[in-house]
Amino acid sequence: MKKLLLFLFYFLAIGIGLYPILVFFMPEDQGLLSNKTAELLRNSIWRTAFFTHISLGGIALLAGMTQFSARMRNRNLARHRILGKIYIGACLISGLAGLYIAQFATGGWIPRLGFTSLALFWLITTWTAWRLILIRDTEAHRRWMIRSYALTFAAVTLRLWLPLFTGPFGMDFIPAYQIIAWLSWVPNLVFAEWIWNTRSPLMAST
Repeated sequence: MKKLLLFLFYFLAIGIGLYPILVFFMPEDQGLLSNKTAELLRNSIWRTAFFTHISLGGIALLAGMTQFSARMRNRNLARHRILGKIYIGACLISGLAGLYIAQFATGGWIPRLGFTSLALFWLITTWTAWRLILIRDTEAHRRWMIRSYALTFAAVTLRLWLPLFTGPFGMDFIPAYQIIAWLSWVPNLVFAEWIWNTRSPLMAST
């Protein structure tokens, strides 16, 4: 079961991590951009922030997924540190861009508040993880990195929940998006706390 979960974890992280490449070539009438107004799509600041957010978010997914393998960490500590720096830099820049584009979230104040909260918690957890490793508090650093990556993984869970709500659940996009603005990250954070506090067997790979 553990191997299956780890395979699914890496498969989803890689798939969504590479997804921004498709967005660059995807017509604007498809995907999440299809629900944005023409005026917003013409806004160069918003477009820059949007593509910065998804591009660096993808890099964070890819770089971060390697940080929880004790085998990889012990085998090549220098590579672990380099990827860690890439992850933290990508999260902080993507988080700031995400904080900006959250103010234009489709569906009103509910998703706006949800995505703003996500961006703020993402920035706080990542910054805290970085500060802790600078003072060599490895144990606390690991815990905050798990929290940070749980929020990074919201990029995955959002794309899992959205087609489920608008497909089998039969919900319209707006009410579905209002729910998923919170559902995409709050359970992730709860799950991360559970893994750490119970010392779940999944922690054996970290």
